[in-house]
Parts: sequence; structure tokens; C-alpha cells
Amino acid sequence: MSNKAISILIPIYNSVCVNLVKELAAQARQLNVDYEIIVADDDSPLKEAVKGNEAINAIPHCRYIVKPTNTGSAATRNFLAQQSQYPWLLFIDCDVVITNPIFLNTYLLLIEHSEGVINGGIAIAEMPQMAHNLRYIYEKDAEAEHTAQKRQQNKYQEFRSTNFMIRRDAFLQNPFDERFKKSGYEDVLFGKQLKLNNIPVLHIANSVTMMEFESNPDYVAKTERNLRTLYEFRSDLRGYSRLLTLVSGIHIPAILWLIRLWHRMFGVIERRNLCGSRPYLLVFKLYRLGYYLSLLKN
Repeated sequence: MSNKAISILIPIYNSVCVNLVKELAAQARQLNVDYEIIVADDDSPLKEAVKGNEAINAIPHCRYIVKPTNTGSAATRNFLAQQSQYPWLLFIDCDVVITNPIFLNTYLLLIEHSEGVINGGIAIAEMPQMAHNLRYIYEKDAEAEHTAQKRQQNKYQEFRSTNFMIRRDAFLQNPFDERFKKSGYEDVLFGKQLKLNNIPVLHIANSVTMMEFESNPDYVAKTERNLRTLYEFRSDLRGYSRLLTLVSGIHIPAILWLIRLWHRMFGVIERRNLCGSRPYLLVFKLYRLGYYLSLLKN
């Protein structure tokens, strides 16, 4: 078996990723390497998506597995690693697009020089028609802070699971924490685990592209769910979450009280704006802070 043999692993839920699998398989064939692509469905209730993904089984070296129960994205990633057979694992989220024709080759060229993790990053497509989509506005605003150079400056805190490669043995020894039943912050804790276990992380410019963005109400609900997760695991995530760092840096109790009061008085109005057709990024940042501080108070 070649040292460059690779298992490409894609967790999926209520989505169809046949085109993503086809692109990755085409790039792997061109490179003439041993490879497999495994897609694990976390018991999606959307049966049309499950049916659509069955086409993956017809692509050589590709498998589509439907899990019998929903266990969360962390457990699904661990399941994928256990199903894999090759020495390197490439994890990619299901809702991205590969626009770089040498995406896979860029990773494989670095295998001989890496002992741990390679994080490729995320790019946000230019989509003017999404100018009033909250997720798009937020991701586009943050994009400049997530270049490979800036991510490398805080390499463990900036780890994200959307697009990364890792040695299989390193992953099996350091799996995702399955206490995280929903997506959100499990990759942040994984970055902390990598640091505690002295596993090197290299951030490179080899991005996948986001082109799908949930509706404003869905993104607000997702944000609230993630904040509840952050609150639940705040002790584990201290030092690895910007929001936790911001909150811990506010040493004047009166300021915290005022932010909570603001959220109690205006949170409903802020949420209405964020779920509407013209959300404001500043309102989103205020809402996140107020929502979390309200959890902390309660």
C-alpha cells in the first residue's frame, strides 16, 4: 500500500453530495493513488436526500452508508474513521464545492512532510444575490481573518473540521468527543485535544467553497443551539472560543448586567431583524453576546 493512499470521508445529513463525490473521485483517478470515498448518513429524515445519495454506491471505490440511528456529527466522523482502511483521512463537509482542479494533489504533496493535521480552509463564493442572507453576511465578513497565514498564528484555536487531512492512527487515538450530539464546537474542542497531545497542525490555502447558506430563521436557530452547546461545555472550551474570551475579558459586573438587560428588553426585536429580509451584522453580534450572557446568568 502506498503511503499516499487516502480515505476521503464525508459526513452527511439531509443533503445530497453526489457531485462532490464525483469531483473528488475524478481527481483521485487522475493521480493514480489508492483511495476510497465513504459517505456516512446520520439517519437523515429527508428520504429524498437518502434516495439521491444511493447513486454514490455506483461510483468505483465509493460507499454510501446510512446509519440506523442519529448520533450526531462527532460520532459520525468517528464512525467514518473506523470504516476507513488507508493511512491518511481527508474529512470534507457535504455542503461544499471543490473548485480547485488540483485540490486533492495539493494535500497529497504534503503527506511526506506532515506528521499530524493539515487544515485546508474555507472560501466563501461571491454571491451578490445572497446580500441579505445572514449566514452569507457573517461568513463573508469573517473570511479575511481566516487566511492560511492568520490561521497558522493560532493554529489550534483556528482548527475547523470542514476540510482537513489527518493521519488515521492519530485520529483513532484522538477521536471527536461524542458528548457533542449536535454540530457546533466539537471541532473547537478537537483543536484543543490536538494541542494537548502535541499533534502538529499546518494550515494551508487549499480551500473548499461554501455556496449553500441556510435561511435567516434557520441560521438564528442554529446559532442559538450552538450557544447552548458553548454554555454546556464552557469549561472545556475556555481559551478556544472567541466569545468566551470576550466574556471573560469583561471584568466590570455592571457592563455584563447592562448587556443582559439590553437582551431582555430588545432581544425579541433583534431576533426579528435577524430572521427578516434585511439583517444587520452588528445586531447579530449583539444578539449572540446577549443570548450567551442570559444563559450564563440563568
